[in-house]
Amino acid sequence: MHSDELKQLVIEAIENVKGNEITCLDVSTQTSVTDYMVIACGTSNRHVKSLADNVIDECKKKGIRPLGMEGQDKSEWVLVDLGDVVVHLMLPATRQFYDLERLWDSADLVAEDLTSAEQP
Repeated sequence: MHSDELKQLVIEAIENVKGNEITCLDVSTQTSVTDYMVIACGTSNRHVKSLADNVIDECKKKGIRPLGMEGQDKSEWVLVDLGDVVVHLMLPATRQFYDLERLWDSADLVAEDLTSAEQP
């Protein structure tokens, strides 16, 4: 699957479980590790875990297995490494603290706030 298609699959998987504040950064010109970083928030630890589980389930349906996962134990920040796409699913406070968007601020912003879902 092409990285653009994988990125879209990930975004749809997050939207389907009501992920918030979805942002996609094109980091292909800054690193050889991945092409895209998808960042999204969940409303609780359980929601963050469920977002990660849905991303993995949808990818597995397409024959894509994650290269690695981190953070499922506490689910404040779950990272799913899909190779061409790295997914960061976080609680809002964790996202604000680490501020990945600022860290990668020279990355091309592919799409910001892709979901129309509002936080409760």
